[in-house]
Amino acid sequence: MTATPPVLVQITPRRATVPTHSVPLPLPLPLPLERKPAWLKVKAPGGPNYVTVRDLLKQLRLHTVCEEARCPNVGECWDHKAATFMILGDVCTRNCPYCAVAHGTPRPLDEEEPRRLAEAVAAMGMRHIVVTSVDRDDLPNGGAEHFATVVRETRSRTPGTSVELLIPDFKGSEAALRIVVEARPDILNHNLETVSRLYRIARPGGRYRRALELLSRAKAMDGSLLTKSGLMVGLGEQWDELLTAIRDLREQRVDILTLGQYLRPSASHLPVARFYTPEEFGALKDFAERLGFRHVESAPLVRSSYHAWQQAERAGAGTA
Repeated sequence: MTATPPVLVQITPRRATVPTHSVPLPLPLPLPLERKPAWLKVKAPGGPNYVTVRDLLKQLRLHTVCEEARCPNVGECWDHKAATFMILGDVCTRNCPYCAVAHGTPRPLDEEEPRRLAEAVAAMGMRHIVVTSVDRDDLPNGGAEHFATVVRETRSRTPGTSVELLIPDFKGSEAALRIVVEARPDILNHNLETVSRLYRIARPGGRYRRALELLSRAKAMDGSLLTKSGLMVGLGEQWDELLTAIRDLREQRVDILTLGQYLRPSASHLPVARFYTPEEFGALKDFAERLGFRHVESAPLVRSSYHAWQQAERAGAGTA
């Protein structure tokens, strides 16, 4: 057998030279940083479906990013019997100062986790699932094989369910990425998260260029694969830097873009520099759509998997 030739991708991030007249410049928001504006307030979770999902996940010993990352949309999503599963354990080997997920030394890999996850999907009758993970830099290939097993187990039980994988950067490993791409998820997501200048502060274990390379390589490996990425705003980025990051993502042929407000999980995490208004999110959506993204979700409470089932339908996932 001959080895598959490597996919070589060269990424040159753009400089922030977007004309300021292309999108209205934002005005400073006169709100105390520690107080959330009215548009970020959500009702407490507790509907009947929420309780059902919570109990099932506990019974099957499964983790969700909804709980671990303290997502504000957990009530709404679980009421729709939608959840973002978090595999490879609940302890991350990296320590990003914006993230609420625990960090430290992870426990040994649970080989039965993909099977239990597939059981939960079948029990809840989910049409679309999102599967993410903690970073596992301690594992060979960063746990890529675990992602591939989840896809296979899910499709063996519920072949009509579309599968979206939200993957880490695997420290730039092309071999690890290929394992995931060859599992043929319906959507492959890797979040850029923030602008280039803030990477050393917000994502000290990641690299801006490496994130872009992953998304570009995924398209090079499988041109039919839907790719997705997201940015959170409010960490101190400038407006033109944000537009540049959106342009950089589109240049990697990313299909789906999510934009949402960063919310500080606790006093020990990075502070919110400012809150963006719904009107500003609307302006960002208009800008991104003009660049040619297949679907854009942009609003204060948007997270990568928020209304993911609708995003998948609108982008055409599972229809090939």
